[in-house]
Amino acid sequence: MTITSTIRVQREDFDLQAEVDLLSKDKAGIGAVVTFSGLCRDEGGRLAALELEHYPGMAEAEMSRIGKLAVERFALLGLTAIHRYGKIAVGENIVLVVAAAPHRQAAFDGANFVMDFLKTAAPFWKKEHASDGTASDWVAAKDADDAARDKWK
Repeated sequence: MTITSTIRVQREDFDLQAEVDLLSKDKAGIGAVVTFSGLCRDEGGRLAALELEHYPGMAEAEMSRIGKLAVERFALLGLTAIHRYGKIAVGENIVLVVAAAPHRQAAFDGANFVMDFLKTAAPFWKKEHASDGTASDWVAAKDADDAARDKWK
């Protein structure tokens, strides 16, 4: 069976169902598809938007490296990882990971693995835009994200 891997960094939104359909179409060996869609939350009404920037070329390369590791480690039959950039309003999509595998645990683990490494290894930066119109500094990395990544070692 041919393994489908799609990695994209884009400004425009994505259609979750269309991405799932594209990944799983005509693949009878797939027994599980797990999706993760990360959204911009309002942080209790404090936040209006996130501004996401990336290092072009390097972000895609790192996402591809992470995806390849996930496909190999969890025997995935397909993987899609899409990360948006630009100013993203509350409620809008930021990131999508779709992992397809013969069995559910591999699909769940593959999707978690990809997200844990995307949050810590891929060169993306975010700035918060508050509801009152002010912008913060760029958001620092969180120790909890590093701990989530380190559990895979």
